[in-house]
Parts: sequence; structure tokens; C-alpha cells
Amino acid sequence: MYLFDRDKWSEIMHALGNNKLRTFFTAFGVFWGIFMLVIMLGSGKGLHNGVSQGMGDMATNALFMWTQQTSIPYKGFPRGRHYRFKNNDTQALRDNIPELEYIAPRLQVGGGTNNNVVRGDRTAAFSIQGDYPDMNKIDPVRIHSGRFVNEMDIRDKRKVIVIGIRVKDEMFENQEDPIGEYLRIQGVYFRVVGVFSSKKNDQQADRENQQIFMPFTTMQQTYNMGDMVGWYSMTSYPEVPASVALEKAKKLMRERHSISPDDERAIGSFNVEVEFMKMKNLFIGINGLIWIVGIGTLLAGVIGVSNIMLIVVKERTKEIGIQRAIGATPLAIQSQIVLESVFLTAIAGYVGLVLGVGTLELINYMLVEFGASTDMFNRPEVDFQKAISALVILIVSGALAGLIPARRATQIKPIDALRDE
Repeated sequence: MYLFDRDKWSEIMHALGNNKLRTFFTAFGVFWGIFMLVIMLGSGKGLHNGVSQGMGDMATNALFMWTQQTSIPYKGFPRGRHYRFKNNDTQALRDNIPELEYIAPRLQVGGGTNNNVVRGDRTAAFSIQGDYPDMNKIDPVRIHSGRFVNEMDIRDKRKVIVIGIRVKDEMFENQEDPIGEYLRIQGVYFRVVGVFSSKKNDQQADRENQQIFMPFTTMQQTYNMGDMVGWYSMTSYPEVPASVALEKAKKLMRERHSISPDDERAIGSFNVEVEFMKMKNLFIGINGLIWIVGIGTLLAGVIGVSNIMLIVVKERTKEIGIQRAIGATPLAIQSQIVLESVFLTAIAGYVGLVLGVGTLELINYMLVEFGASTDMFNRPEVDFQKAISALVILIVSGALAGLIPARRATQIKPIDALRDE
């Protein structure tokens, strides 16, 4: 019931109010510690969000593989030979690499400055991708209306397309529904079956929003590409390291295309998992450094509280002696000192937490309002659980900070305290 004793709280408020300037600066040390911890945690999260959004929802174990010139003569073939992946390579990957979960061969046409898309009197230049449905599982886009390419489109080689939001804006009127309408792409008409937007941000999003997807088989047939494959987008199963699947895929392609096993340059590749792990480890390090610096700053504030409480105990030596003389127990004296310490750290910590979160919200608002979010910094925020955990740690630290002065207070003998001047 000590917490609800009005007289005790009056004594605490009177003691803290006796020296307002000292109380303010003591509380400010604690406030600044948790305020800076919240700001640093929010900034770290802003960096993480920016980089993560730059990837959109791309699978973190995605793999990309394409052909390059050979660099080593092999089986009578000269160095510098060009070759192409073929449709039967796709089936070979499915049959021989069980570690691969999704395999999406890709092709591309357009993307230059020449206008390749026409509708009425509107013309524009867009990048046209030939894809399989699995591509939207490897590097997903946000479907606004309609659908993505499906298996029936692949099987029947349908002349259908899924257009980016920028394509819609340039080729259609504002309120016009593009679903079911036609676009002429390099002289061939295609029906629009879906509209999408990128899940990424900044320049990556701009590029994707100006793309058009069509069935892979349709692109091959329509533009006389035979059985050529431009490159592969793939993912490994979650329990399989992406690097293992990639090395097996590259080894298989070297065997199928008579490439030297030692030729590392003949097959280009990119492993998203490697880059993702680098990024993950980087942010683990950043968060660790933030907590070390933040906790150090908090401890400095808490130590300041402990030192001030020692001074307070010394100043109140006579008062404590009187309390002991009239029957106050050591526990009551200790409880009062610890409660003063906890109260000071809790109030200062709460204010620091609220202002820290408020500052992050203001920064986020300014970024959105002025369009300043980038692929390196976006939506600074602090996890609620971490913020509360920091406050609880601070309060516990405040209690520990009050123990030394509290023990010092109970060691004062009443008779000596009454003689103190």
C-alpha cells in the first residue's frame, strides 16, 4: 500500500521540488538517453525499410542466370563463343535440379527510344517482357485490376498482356478501363488482361511501371524467336541455400552447351540471397551498435540519478534521523528513496519515449509530404515492443540506482543524524 500513501508522495514531490534546477538536469540526462535511443532505433528502421522496399517483395533466395561469351576454348570451340539458352534447357533444369522451387525463363523486346506501342493516335516506347506465371512468385507486382499471365496463356500462346500503371496512364484516358482493350505492339495487337504497379520504390519502381508482360510462348512465336530463352529467374526451396542450387544449375548448363567446367565467365549470374544476407548482417550490426550506444547513454543518465540521490540522502540526513527516531523501519526509508529514484527515471523516460516517437512521426510526415523518401531511407519507426522494453529496463535501472542511496540512508544512526547540521 506504500505506493498509494498520499503523505509519502507529498514528501517525494516536496523533495524533488526543493531544488528544481537539479531535478531538471538529473531528469534531462535520463530523458536524453531514451530519446536518443528511440531516434537511433527509428533511424535504423528507416534505413532497413528503405533498402527492403527497394527490393519490393522479391524472394530473398532469388537467382538470375544468363549467357555470356565463353572465355576458355573447349571441345574444339574457340574462346569468345556466343550461345543461347533454349526451351529444352528449361525442362532440363526442372528435371535435374530438384533444389529449384520456381523456374521462370524470360525474354525481352523493346525498351529503347523507338515507339513500339500504339493505340489510336497515342504512341510510346515501353519494355516488353515475355514471362511465365512463376515470375510473379519470384518478383511479385501489385495487381490493380484484372490478372497476371497464367498457364492457359502459356499453353495456348494467347495474345494477351499485363500493363504497368504508367503504360495505362499514357495509353488510356484517366477514367477509361483498359481491361479488354487492345494495344498494338510492334505491329501486333494484344488484349489487356491486367494492370499492375511495382512494389519497389524510386527509379526501380518507375522502370517496372513502364513494363508490359506477355506470355513467354507468345513472345517467342509472335516475334520469331524460335526456342530462345533470354535468361532465367529462379528460386531455391527455403531449406536449400540458393548458392547450392545456382552452382548445380550453372554446372548443368556448362555440360549442355559444351562449356569448360573452369569457365566462370561464360554464365552470368546474380544471387539475391548473398546480397540479402549481407544486408541482414549489416543491419544486425547497426542495431547492435545502436543498442550499445543507447544503453550506454541511458546508464549515464541512471548513474546521474544515483549520484543525485546520494546527495539528496546527505541533505536529508537529519530528516531521516527523525523518521528513524519516531519508529520508521529501514524498509520504509529504503522504499521512499527507491520510489523517488524510480519516479524520476520513469517520468523522464516516458517523456523521452513520447517525444522520440513524436519526432519520428514528424520526420515520417515530412518525408511523405515533401516526397523525400528514398530507396535508402523510408518510414522511420520504432517497434512498440522495443520501446516499452527500453522503458521497463530504464525503470528497473532507476530502482537499482536508488538502492545504493537507500542503503546509505538506512545505515545512518538516528542519534548521529539528529546531531547533523
